[in-house]
Amino acid sequence: MIELDFSHLTVVVVGGTSGINRGIAEGFAEQGARVAVASRSQDKVDDTVAALKTLGAADSMGFSADVRDYEAIEQGLKKVFDAYGHFDVLISGAAGNFPALATQMSPNAFKSVVDIDLLGSYHVLRASFDLLKKPGARVINISAPQSTVPIPMQSHVSAAKAGVDMLTRSLSIEWGSSGVLVNAIVPGPIDNTEGMQRLAPTDAMREAVRRSVPLQRLGAASDIANACLFLASPLADYISGVVMPVDGGWVQGGVAMLANSPPPTKKK
Repeated sequence: MIELDFSHLTVVVVGGTSGINRGIAEGFAEQGARVAVASRSQDKVDDTVAALKTLGAADSMGFSADVRDYEAIEQGLKKVFDAYGHFDVLISGAAGNFPALATQMSPNAFKSVVDIDLLGSYHVLRASFDLLKKPGARVINISAPQSTVPIPMQSHVSAAKAGVDMLTRSLSIEWGSSGVLVNAIVPGPIDNTEGMQRLAPTDAMREAVRRSVPLQRLGAASDIANACLFLASPLADYISGVVMPVDGGWVQGGVAMLANSPPPTKKK
């Protein structure tokens, strides 16, 4: 029988100071892992590091850097390596998004999302490769439903996250011989996150999203954290190159139905 013990792991969560990614960091902290987080805000890093220690992390640290700046990411990850040694688990979750029609979006606006979501993911993974435990490290990218389901006002995110999915699959091949497993998770509508607030800014829209999920509930950050714990565990020793939805079945049709339906109107 396999015993699940995360207390010996070093886990790095890039983007881990808010939303889904903070929930992932908290999930590993509750299991006693050493957890490092990174984001652009040093204040958020400091707050998260303190919270992770309170939750039970064996140790916690962090650094501030923009994923678009390769040298800053490289330097920050090296500091974590110097303190904790090789990484057992790397979560790459930095993301940028805003709703905009393609014809109403400047080329620079489109580029900014691609630079954060796709180029930023590449920067994190490239800068981490020599710091990963080999064999055995787990890399988990955080993707989005837009990578496979076209959604109006999300062309920039769709293009970027589709790239993240293919980066995941490509690196699972390139890094497999080193014993590094590379997977991605596609979160569904997760309650109490910025993404959910953008998707459903009103109560009526939030209810429409809930109804569009086959399981008839919104997800929680802990649902994504649990999936990451699974992929980081010995139970997933032979899983690599997988882009796994964790969405209550939403990607099977609910997200497309919602995207193609008219916005809810207020009753008179």
